[in-house]
Amino acid sequence: MPELPEVEATRRSFVDQIVGAHIVSVRMGKPLRWPLGCSVESLVGRRVLGVRRRGKYLLLDLDQGLLLVHLGMSGSLGFFKAQPHPGAHDHCDVHTTQGVLRLHDPRRFGAVVYAAGEAAPAAQKLLGKLGPEPLEAGFDLARFHATLCQRRVPIKQVLLAGDAVVGVGNIYASEALFRAGIRPTVKASNLSRRRAEVLYQAVREVLTQAVEKGGSTLRNFSNANGEVGHFQMQANVYARAGQPCRVCGTLIRLIRQGQRSTFFCPHCQKS
Repeated sequence: MPELPEVEATRRSFVDQIVGAHIVSVRMGKPLRWPLGCSVESLVGRRVLGVRRRGKYLLLDLDQGLLLVHLGMSGSLGFFKAQPHPGAHDHCDVHTTQGVLRLHDPRRFGAVVYAAGEAAPAAQKLLGKLGPEPLEAGFDLARFHATLCQRRVPIKQVLLAGDAVVGVGNIYASEALFRAGIRPTVKASNLSRRRAEVLYQAVREVLTQAVEKGGSTLRNFSNANGEVGHFQMQANVYARAGQPCRVCGTLIRLIRQGQRSTFFCPHCQKS
């Protein structure tokens, strides 16, 4: 699933190309995870004012309302100067005066949803419970630690839940926990203020580096210009089960947590 770095890399790859454009037409293909929420005709003529990210959602601000885009499990966006013929897995085309924004989603878990504003029910249903952005000033250490103190479940699951901090998906949770020297199975409530601070910094550092590397391409992710991510090349634990730790040489282990794969070093992450 595209995580925060992949979504942010996607945003950066097309934002300058689409800002200021007017929507000429919208084509919806097979049904996605959620309905569009308006008629395609009602979007014609609206101007794109900007593109923001909230967690794993992209928000296309229009002069009237906004479009919320989620890439789902396997989706990607492409931006084309000319409108290419849609393939079997191309389920939404936003044709503008500056190019075509296309959602390609083989599994159709992604979505394009219209909302009258960020406070509208359609937007709040998707965004209202999201936690603070890890790369922004609103990600407060004291609040982060206080939230961890209330959770008696494994720290890896808390990171994935999205309310203590948003956008830390499976890849980057494993990497941040390795960097912080914290075993993914330890209860979040057992982390001291000092260890919570180390994890807080690790989350920010890992996500910052991943964004700079264009995210991770493990299967077929690419940004809106067709460029792949490279963070996976420097991953310390993720997808490295049975390989030696880059720090101590101990073999990386794989366990399952909540039906998700978790990778860690038994020596570097003792507790």
